[in-house]
Formats: sequence, structure tokens, C-alpha cells
Amino acid sequence: MSGRSLFSRARGKAVASALALATAATGGWLALTGAGTAHAAATVPTPDHVVVVVFENHAYSQVIGSSSAPYINSLKSGGANLTASYAETHPSQPNYFALFSGSTQGITDDSCYTPGFSSAPNLASELIAAGKTWASYNETLPSQGSTTCSSGKYARKHNPWFGFSNVPTSSAKTLAQFPTDYATLPQVSFVVPNLCSDMHDCSVSTGDTWLKNNLGAYATWAKTHNSLLVVTFDEDNRLSGNKIPTVLYGQQVTPGATSSTTYNHYDLLRTLEDMHGLPHAGNAASAQDITGVWTS
Repeated sequence: MSGRSLFSRARGKAVASALALATAATGGWLALTGAGTAHAAATVPTPDHVVVVVFENHAYSQVIGSSSAPYINSLKSGGANLTASYAETHPSQPNYFALFSGSTQGITDDSCYTPGFSSAPNLASELIAAGKTWASYNETLPSQGSTTCSSGKYARKHNPWFGFSNVPTSSAKTLAQFPTDYATLPQVSFVVPNLCSDMHDCSVSTGDTWLKNNLGAYATWAKTHNSLLVVTFDEDNRLSGNKIPTVLYGQQVTPGATSSTTYNHYDLLRTLEDMHGLPHAGNAASAQDITGVWTS
């Protein structure tokens, strides 16, 4: 064989080896990229109905595993438990704004604000703009759409929707208006107990019994009707680094699932938004979806 032929064969082998290496490297890069993309695009389910219930001022350890909260712990066992869920700040009111709109909207205390003071995007305004349905159900609210600051055990500081001009006050309903035909519920709704039922003025046991009596039937229904119940808290008792209970329960939640990923109110908001293909309000834009607890 001529020297030229030997050179050509050697050069061909070198080129083939280089191509193989490049292909392997590219394949590895694509695999890594694919994994990253899959992580970034991790999906959340699309429930037909989501009901979010917010309780008050208790740390994770005061509720999860407590004999005073048998119903919430039954939801945890049959659903998913976020073991590193955190509120944003203290006191109560700015946390509600954070959960609802991705921002505290400059609220730093529990004092009464001017109704409709903000036109910032929020979960309700995004749902409405997308042609989807929204409502809040507020225990002891004097009447549908009432913007009163307080009345008996009712406190508007736990109802951030009244702060936004782009959310109709009529979408704030009384708890008595919560439907018995759950198929008629909005796609997303918040249920806010009053100052006793939410564990603020009354015991963990009182709030746990209230939840079972008022939303136990919905939770059971959600299990077989592609729906979701979220139970969370505005803040802790100021003694646990603002670590709060958050439990998810429904048909698309893996029973007994737990997640030790650190989540906060902005992450929960983003998850609710992504369930319905909505834009992201405020800090939800840089938040993460709750993952690892869904059946698919």
C-alpha cells in the first residue's frame, strides 16, 4: 500500500474518531440540556376546581403530627405534606397579599387599607382576564362584597382581594354562599375562616374541626372529581422561623407524598397560576412550581 493510501486511511480514522467524540459530547450536552429543560418545564396538574383555605399564626410543629389536628393530619396522610413551607413576613396582612398577588403591595402591618388601592396583577385578575372563574368565601363577612374593615369575628386584613381595583368586590362572597354542588365552584377559590375558626383567637382543635365540618365533604369529592384542596397558614407563631403547615389533597395528589423542598407563598401562587396557564404576578415570576407530589 502506498504511503499516500496509508496517510488517507489514518486521516480517515482520525476524522471518524473526532466525529465520534463530537457526537458523544453533543449527545451528552443534549442529554444534560434535555434534563434541564425537563426540570424547568416540570408540569403541574390542571384541576377542575381548587379551593385554598388559609389558617392563622401556627407553626408547622403545632399542627402537623399534633393530636389536636386529627383532620388536617388525615389530609396529610391521604395527600401531600410540604415539610419546608414558609411564610414571607410578619404580621398577617402582608402575607395574604404576598400569597394572592406575589407582593406585599407595600403593606407592612394589619391596619385597614383603602379598598381598591392597587391595580397590580393578582391571581383573581389573571383568572378573570383569561376567561376563568374566581371567588372568595369569607366567614362572617356581613354581606357579599362588603368592604367593611371588621365585624364581630370577621377581619378584612385576611381578605387581600378587597385591595385591588381589578377584582370585583362582588366576587367576595359569604361562607354561606359556598355551594353544596361542588361542580358549580369557580375554578379557583379561597375560603377564609373568621378569627376563631382560623385558629387566631381559638384553638388548633377548633380550626381543625371547622375544616372538617365545612370542607370535609369537598375534600372527599375532590378525590374523585379532578379537584384540589390546599390547606396553608399565613404565618407561624413567630417562634419557628416562619415555617408553616401546607397540605395538598385531591385526585392528582399522590397519597402520602412529602416534599422537603423549601417553598413559600410565592411558590404556591406560581403553582396555582401555572395550573391554569396564567401569567405570573410579582415575585411569582421568579418562584418555582410545587413538584414531586403529583400523580402525573
